[in-house]
Amino acid sequence: MFKLKELIKATEGILIGDFRDFLIKGISIDSRTIKRQQAFVAIKGKNFDGHDFIKEAIAKGASCVIIEKLSDIKTKIPFIKVKDTIKALGDIARFQRRRFDLPVIAVTGSNGKTTTKEMLAFVLSRRFKVLKNEGTKNNQIGLPLSLFELSHNYKIAVLELGTNHIGEIDYLSKICLPNLGIITNIGPSHLEYLGSLEGVFKEKYSLIENLKEPYLGFLNADDRFLRTKIDNKTLKPFIISFGIKNNADFSASKIKVSQNKVEFQVNQKYKVSLNTLGYHNVYNTLAVIAVARIFGLNYKEIILSLKEFQFPAGRLRLIKLNNINFIDDTYNSNPLSLREALNTLRNLTIRGRKIFIMGDMLELGNLSNRFHYQAGPEVASTCDVLITVGELSRLTAEMVNKLGFNRNNIFICNSSMEARDVLFNKITPDKNDIVLVKGSRAIQMERVFRK
Repeated sequence: MFKLKELIKATEGILIGDFRDFLIKGISIDSRTIKRQQAFVAIKGKNFDGHDFIKEAIAKGASCVIIEKLSDIKTKIPFIKVKDTIKALGDIARFQRRRFDLPVIAVTGSNGKTTTKEMLAFVLSRRFKVLKNEGTKNNQIGLPLSLFELSHNYKIAVLELGTNHIGEIDYLSKICLPNLGIITNIGPSHLEYLGSLEGVFKEKYSLIENLKEPYLGFLNADDRFLRTKIDNKTLKPFIISFGIKNNADFSASKIKVSQNKVEFQVNQKYKVSLNTLGYHNVYNTLAVIAVARIFGLNYKEIILSLKEFQFPAGRLRLIKLNNINFIDDTYNSNPLSLREALNTLRNLTIRGRKIFIMGDMLELGNLSNRFHYQAGPEVASTCDVLITVGELSRLTAEMVNKLGFNRNNIFICNSSMEARDVLFNKITPDKNDIVLVKGSRAIQMERVFRK
């Protein structure tokens, strides 16, 4: 709940009209789901304008409306005028965060942040009531909405922070005020807006620079950018490292990858088993173990939770459709995650063919063509059949063809539904084959699985 005067103070807004202070029972940006006595924030997006739905929100019982452009609607409820309603949403979320004296753990990185967030929340929930942002509500709208769920029932918050523009991690960090920060890795993602790997590193590392007491950062020791911060340890922030190849505070050894399981030892002592195909999930797990140990969980309960954890859909998840084995990695794609997916496919021992349905990797800016060409050799050495979806992946197919790949096993499609038709009507896989499906969100590669 908020008082009217608290919303005005948090947003630095101007109250329109003369109203006495009263309680507001929450914040909403959706006129379709708003509840009585909530404040309606008229968000202005690319494809819609919340100001067009003010009347609907009021009719459903909104007790206050936050706007950035004046309205001629006659009403008996207060309006708060602000410069930017999206920023106002974040300002209110920051006010909400400051009400609660609980540790906030923020997770970011080019790959693995959602899996790490989900896994960490699952493990910590063994001892604590944990708030997490559902799905990928990790941006300047989703993160505030997650913080509005905070209550005194929660003991820890685990929040994923996403970015595709410079300054977003800094902005989100200043909203959620994290005490602990995890960076999974630095890779070529969102280069269209972040410019370079150095730009990605600078953007992601702003999470660590914004930490609050006790200022604990958890960094991947095998990442060449993050390693520089580990080598130059300071007391504030205090860095805890995790890795496989380089020395780290939490390290993995004796890693074994099988058809549906990854096993390894932590610090050469504790055996961990994961329900996943992905070798790279060892890194995510090490970060989770490091944080869980900080919060007092013992290895026995951590390992048991990890064994029970089910990895999120669309992230190297083995599924069956029409008696065919698929690796569903449709959540997103960039050069680093593509390499990890191909490594997973390469390491699988099967009796049949390895089929790869590849969608475009987006938001790579001027390097888009280069990254798709560069994927060619890895694709050619890994799969037996290649189906591409989109103009950029067509470049990968061209490179694979130049490398002497059987032309009859290369199929170029314009959509994921066309790729589905090719798969089931031309290639006709059987139970001995395995099909990897991967691409950026906008390509909608999950449509391959539609019945």
